[in-house]
Amino acid sequence: MTRTRTALLRPATSTRAFTAMATPDTVIDNDGVAARGEPGASGTSTYMINSDTEVICYDISLTGVTPPYQSPAKTATRIHQGDVGQAGPPRIAFPNPEDDGSGTLTSSGCLQGPFTTGVLANGTDTGEGFTLDQIEADPSAFFTDTHTAAFAAGAVRGQLTAIPVGGVETGAGGNLRSGR
Repeated sequence: MTRTRTALLRPATSTRAFTAMATPDTVIDNDGVAARGEPGASGTSTYMINSDTEVICYDISLTGVTPPYQSPAKTATRIHQGDVGQAGPPRIAFPNPEDDGSGTLTSSGCLQGPFTTGVLANGTDTGEGFTLDQIEADPSAFFTDTHTAAFAAGAVRGQLTAIPVGGVETGAGGNLRSGR
């Protein structure tokens, strides 16, 4: 069954919310070795999850990341399962961020499982069988990253951290809310 992912509306509620501050100094290659990310690059990702409906909504913003993107997966922007300092398989692939006109690369929307990544391990897609309640159970065991042609191991990477679902002060004069 094929699902149209671009027309998915944000759910009225989320069961959990997460953020990740991605930096180039936390990139790990596939062998679990520290790798150089893109100097001066950074990223912020916010994920609103409704594990009851297997919907994840995302707001990804990257600065200082220089496309083109490159990855063996179907996209170069993903959530992987892996602890701090560890490599791990991709579980969800997001549309790669595009320039919003200000030089910041952004990607926003929602995806509904079942999830696929385009990466096979032992003949099975690394997203197969993955469910969002796995992130809810242990968010620190997941990270988000973006890969480019110049930084194949990753331009930036950040571990997921739980945030309040109802909103969190952004420090920019507003709130990030789950029902935007």
